[in-house]
Amino acid sequence: MEQYLNLLHRILNEGIDKDDRTGTGTRSVFGHQMRFNLADGFPVVTTKRIHFKSVVHELLWFLSGDTNIRYLVRNGVRIWNEWPYRRFQQSSEYQGESLKTFVEKIKTDKVFAERHGDLGPVYGKQWRDFEGRHENVDQLQTIIRQIQENPHSRRHVISSWNPPQIPHMEIPPCHVLFQFYVHEGRLSLQLYQRSADVFLGVPFNIASYSLLLMMVARETGYSPGTFVHSIGDAHIYQNHLEQARIQLGREPRKLPRVYLRERCERVLDFTPEDIVLEGYDPHPHIKAEVSV
Repeated sequence: MEQYLNLLHRILNEGIDKDDRTGTGTRSVFGHQMRFNLADGFPVVTTKRIHFKSVVHELLWFLSGDTNIRYLVRNGVRIWNEWPYRRFQQSSEYQGESLKTFVEKIKTDKVFAERHGDLGPVYGKQWRDFEGRHENVDQLQTIIRQIQENPHSRRHVISSWNPPQIPHMEIPPCHVLFQFYVHEGRLSLQLYQRSADVFLGVPFNIASYSLLLMMVARETGYSPGTFVHSIGDAHIYQNHLEQARIQLGREPRKLPRVYLRERCERVLDFTPEDIVLEGYDPHPHIKAEVSV
């Protein structure tokens, strides 16, 4: 994962300090690209431990079209909790509950989760039920069919950026658009990410879209090719700078492998048990607070 470590190094040494909407402040560069050939191993960061279970559940959540965090909470995934909790704190129902209490209520109380756990029309909604002027489009199913029927098309694009619906989203999409590309029996994917929390978020994004590439390749009959990660504003939050330096001081280890169970032939058939990570031997986790 030298590609990722090079990005950390570039931001620390070339980035400019900027204010941001969270009030935390960032060090930022604009415009960066990384390429990961999946034949070299599965690109998950080894200089700190990534919770791969969260990557898997979040991706399956996107693919299902769900936008409520209840599924994530019930499967031990915490990465989206702060945003609906912030909104709950602004509601008339808020009585000083902690984030921990809020999450437990989301987990155990379906009615409460329906009121306070939805993020609005975020990724899953846009991937599976994009609202156009005249009709709704299941972009995922459409693209899979297009790859099968017209593999060399330049229109294999899925967009999460739906301008009329952005005001109704808890947070506008950061990873806004991705495109598939077929060449010599291999399927590749390029992601454009407008805003990237490089220390906390980007390792998840790399793993998630690499896994998505493998799953779509399985259904369409291709070998997984290259994941290309193109970023607009690539930043490290000011309260993550020291953690990034710690990570850069660690030696990368051998990449693991991900295996997809043979029984799954369609993207929508996968369960967490069908996705197996083997040989992952990372350095210890490095704690850092998310900025909302």
